[in-house]
Amino acid sequence: MTRLKTAVPTDTWVVATWDEYIQTIDNPADPKAKCYYHNGKLRIERTPLGYDHASDHTVIIFGVNLFAALKGIPLHGLDNCTYRKTGFDDAQPDVSYYIGDNADVIPWGTSIIQLDNYPPPNLVIEVANTSLADDQGEKRLLYEDLNVNEYWIVNVKTATIMAFSIENGGSRRIRESQVLPGLAISVLQEALQRTRQMNQSQVCAWLLTQFQQ
Repeated sequence: MTRLKTAVPTDTWVVATWDEYIQTIDNPADPKAKCYYHNGKLRIERTPLGYDHASDHTVIIFGVNLFAALKGIPLHGLDNCTYRKTGFDDAQPDVSYYIGDNADVIPWGTSIIQLDNYPPPNLVIEVANTSLADDQGEKRLLYEDLNVNEYWIVNVKTATIMAFSIENGGSRRIRESQVLPGLAISVLQEALQRTRQMNQSQVCAWLLTQFQQ
């Protein structure tokens, strides 16, 4: 196995073989770091995740789960789960979901989800505070290659959401979720914006009224 000769820079893409990537994440400088591999490059994210990122992360999970529960849509959400296509791609999105017929496809006891054996998640969400450019660029290409159905980017600084439908190796902007029919992205975006003036209980109560309409 080859070894990277110097410490791996963080929060940037570094040219590396798959073996070098595995060696790096098997001996992490920070066990809490998030790791990605795509197109012959690795990325280690060690940027501290502060209050704003954590708050939006919490609200977006609540919003998706509440909508699915009220509409009777089968769903299973995963927080910072690792998806791997051995030799090619590795990803640890902030949030991901298996939806509909895929809600129960991953058996309990699974560690890393091997995409050679299981389908990719239907929805992937990245919460971007300092990583927006990368989430819009290389990670978007990564999720296109992994054939997820839908990809959202939560922009913490502007409290906005960019949502993309992925098909045929490409992606396009959407205003309403395709994997959660009837869910307008603008409603979740307004919920994020409301958290800047009110607490999460109040925002969740507002979401409930919106989804019950």
